Amino acid sequence: MSAYVITRLILTDFRNYTHLKVETDGRPVVLTGANGSGKTNLLEAISFLTPGRGLRRAKLLEAANTNGGGGWAVAADVRSDAGESTLGTGLVSGGTEAGTADMAERRSVRIDGQTMSGSNALAEHIKVSWLTPQMDRLFQEGAAGRRRFLDRLTYGFDPAHGKRMTAYEKVMRERNRLLKEGRHDRHWLASLERTLAGTGTAIAAARRETTERLNKAMATADQGPGGRAFPKAELSARGLLEGWLEEEMSALDVEDRYRATLEASRRQDALAGATGQGPHRSDLGVLHKDKGMPAELCSTGEQKALLISIILGDARLQAGLQGQAPILLLDEITAHLDATRRAALFDEIEEMKTQAWMTGTDYAQFSELGSRAQFLTVDNGAVRQTVAR
Repeated sequence: MSAYVITRLILTDFRNYTHLKVETDGRPVVLTGANGSGKTNLLEAISFLTPGRGLRRAKLLEAANTNGGGGWAVAADVRSDAGESTLGTGLVSGGTEAGTADMAERRSVRIDGQTMSGSNALAEHIKVSWLTPQMDRLFQEGAAGRRRFLDRLTYGFDPAHGKRMTAYEKVMRERNRLLKEGRHDRHWLASLERTLAGTGTAIAAARRETTERLNKAMATADQGPGGRAFPKAELSARGLLEGWLEEEMSALDVEDRYRATLEASRRQDALAGATGQGPHRSDLGVLHKDKGMPAELCSTGEQKALLISIILGDARLQAGLQGQAPILLLDEITAHLDATRRAALFDEIEEMKTQAWMTGTDYAQFSELGSRAQFLTVDNGAVRQTVAR
């Protein structure tokens, strides 16, 4: 079993970092330091090496160093079974002058020196999964966060999922605009709705396949340290199209039914200014399998344990199916974990040979890792090797 590994990470004008270069030896990385020192910023920088808006879902301008010129860059050397790749992304300044209110956001992506047309190309060269303290409320808040979480899991198995999501959202915005403006061109709307139906069905099918794979992986996880220490979760993709697919309708029948639904709801959607039904409204259901209890009814500690169980199950599954475990970004991961679960998490990370980047304020919470990890101290935009204690 192998894993994706970042061997060098370079930040320029990113958050509180003016310039930073971090080199790793492939072991898990533990970042310790005071709150506000920049630990999470480092994880966010890595998360920008994947499609999407990173683990904070920040606007590109928000990630720029306030003392810089308005742009920022993140680059990394990544080792995988396919060899070495150099990935880079950042904010390209536009408008009249860098740093002004007129500056437009435009993200650049480069792979091995070649400029890519979008961030989806990154998914072919690196796999990253993350847990942050903000996700501790994933089961208490709205469906959007859970849906994004499920989509990130799906990207790990199906890199084309990101392209489908982008295409779906673009066409949906166009349909919404036409309906809102009262431009009910039947042929134009029909064409857009055919595209939405086809792409939406593919999105729903990919989500359902991901939950089915993960459920099987977590059901047979007893042999691993994480599988024994963390509760089993059962996932379900919940939504209109996902429900139809669960009824064993063919994909073509689901497409036809969704297209007809869109056509019938034009008037209602025009009044609402939004498309009322589709995979953009779907949700992720999570069940604490041992207790038969929905995750939203579990305690805070149990919810955190369920999330860790899902992330570990996803990493094991990717390692099994693709031969390589993803990079894990685990922010303040030891919160709510007792000594037994901390040890199980660390043992699971070692067993999978995954490069996990973990943060915390207290070195002692990670001391059990010993020589199995690379320890770094983060201090206000600077990073240094931690002296062993």
